[in-house]
Amino acid sequence: MNKYKQLASNTIIFAIGSFGSKILLLFLTKLYTANINPADNSTKELLEITSHFLIPLVTFSMAEAIIRFGLDKRYSKAKVYTTAVAITAMGAMLMLAFSPMLSVMPFMDGYTWLLMVYVITSSMRSINSQFVRARGLVKLFAFDGILATLTLFIFNVIFIAVLQMGVTGFLLSVICSDFLSALFLWWIAGLKKYFSPKALDERLGRMMLAFSIPLIPSTLLWTITGFSDRIFIRYMPGPEGAVGEAAAGIYGIANKIPNLVSTFSTIFFQAWNMSAILENDSKDRGRFYQKVFDAYTSFLFIAGTAMIVFVKPLSALLIDTGTFPEYGTAYLYTPVLIVAVIMMCLNQFFSSVYTATKITSHSFYTSLVAAVTNIILNALLVFLFGINGAAIATFAGYFASYIIRQKDARRYIYFPINQRKFFLNLVIMFVLGYVVTHDIPMQMGLLLFGMIFMVIFNRSAIIGTLKQIKSR
Repeated sequence: MNKYKQLASNTIIFAIGSFGSKILLLFLTKLYTANINPADNSTKELLEITSHFLIPLVTFSMAEAIIRFGLDKRYSKAKVYTTAVAITAMGAMLMLAFSPMLSVMPFMDGYTWLLMVYVITSSMRSINSQFVRARGLVKLFAFDGILATLTLFIFNVIFIAVLQMGVTGFLLSVICSDFLSALFLWWIAGLKKYFSPKALDERLGRMMLAFSIPLIPSTLLWTITGFSDRIFIRYMPGPEGAVGEAAAGIYGIANKIPNLVSTFSTIFFQAWNMSAILENDSKDRGRFYQKVFDAYTSFLFIAGTAMIVFVKPLSALLIDTGTFPEYGTAYLYTPVLIVAVIMMCLNQFFSSVYTATKITSHSFYTSLVAAVTNIILNALLVFLFGINGAAIATFAGYFASYIIRQKDARRYIYFPINQRKFFLNLVIMFVLGYVVTHDIPMQMGLLLFGMIFMVIFNRSAIIGTLKQIKSR
């Protein structure tokens, strides 16, 4: 199978396995907003982000190393898996030793040990699922995604809607779901035969750590970018009603619709990252990157535009305002966050260059730009504009990183980018975001015209790539 068809095939498999389950997760937003008040929802969001901060530390970002070395036929898969598990186990022990330090965070009160179990079970699932993907078992990987989401949904209903356990119920739901997923993959994929103390390879471990350690600060910096928004909104003074615990909870809900864009991106990136690694030594990889990037960005802009245009009905569908009506303002902050997520997705695309070429250190300093920009602007803009300031700071951070990455990454794998088209897309999306959040004449007509224009403006790259897949 040629590389275009392989990428398309894997993307379809991941889409089948992920899209329905991700949509199901979005409907959990309705469950959360009906049963958890904005202040507690803010605590839930901060705990979730803290886990995202700890997981790369505990695993030493082994998930990325498993994909990079597991797909490389020069390395024994048993050695890759055993070494990754051993390194992760060492990281978990270090986390437990230092866990009392987490208790100093005010939102961690009473949740420290549950969060530790959350991190360990999520790390177990991450290692197992990524190794399954590295073995090429993409259908099993996709099926596990459906199964894990279904169990997560069921546990959320039980612990939150039925037992009314709030934030504790959320943590228990994730723990149970991830633990069952890790066991399922261990059993069905026969991972036992790939795990043996004899397969532990110190030299390979050093190579995997050399690859993955530079990714740790990079991952942490992306997490800090999201974490700092909530912290500044929750604890910093600012406009009345636009800062504080409730405002932080509303901001977290405003991020749910932009996560739809992230869902599309994650589905594609799972397939693309495999193709980028496998095609790293091909002679026409630059043209391959160009075709895929053009189609990918066009799809993101069309999908993002559609979500901005229909942000009000989507918010009404996903957010329950019956118990806590203050959630009804979340849509006002969503359009800027949608554009911000698109920038994050494009940054992720360029990170595949660093992964394929093993130049992972560059992921760090380009992520540092995003984090520093975000924190500085949060300190200024949240004080002035509250939630809106955090949304703008998030976009600015991802945009600054994109400007650097698209230049830096193309030094290693060059492919041209239509910069004028890119910036025009951004401008139109911001204009549509302003239209949908303000009461202006002919609002719906302007929104529909803008969406039609964006589809026509971006369709050629998608159609061209689809024709190439068909012709090959």
